[in-house]
Amino acid sequence: MSEILESNQQRRTFLGILLGGVGLVLAGVFTWPIFRFLAPQAETEGGQIRLAKNEVSVGGAHFFSFQGLPAVLLQPQAGDYIALSAVCTHLGCVVKWVADKREFLCPCHAGQFSMEGTVLAGPPPAALESFPVSLEGDQVVVG
Repeated sequence: MSEILESNQQRRTFLGILLGGVGLVLAGVFTWPIFRFLAPQAETEGGQIRLAKNEVSVGGAHFFSFQGLPAVLLQPQAGDYIALSAVCTHLGCVVKWVADKREFLCPCHAGQFSMEGTVLAGPPPAALESFPVSLEGDQVVVG
C-alpha cells in the first residue's frame, strides 16, 4: 500500500515540475514582446548604407532600412539624390510614394509631404527627417 502512495506522490511531483516548466515557458513567450516594446532601441550612430545608383530611377523612389527604420532614397533629377525617413511625423506610419504627384502620402491620416520632406497638408507636425547623401563611384552613400 505504501508503494502505491509513494508512486502517486512521485507522479504528482513529476506533473508539478512539468506544469511549472510549461508555465515558465509560456510566461517567457508572453513577456518577451512586452519587454522588447518597452526596452529602448539600440541606435547605431554614424551608420552608413551604400546603395547602387541604378536602384532608383529619375523621379522615382527606393525604400530601404536605415538604422532599423524605414527610409527612402529619391532622385528628383539625374545625379541629384535625397534621403529621407519614411516614418510620418504624426503617428509613425510609413509613408507611401505617389509617383504621378511626386509626393509622399501617409495612409493613416492623409498627411502629405513634398519630395523634400516638407509638410504639404494634413496633421503631421514636422517635416520628414533627412539624411546626408554623398556619391562614391557608382554608389550612393546615405548617412
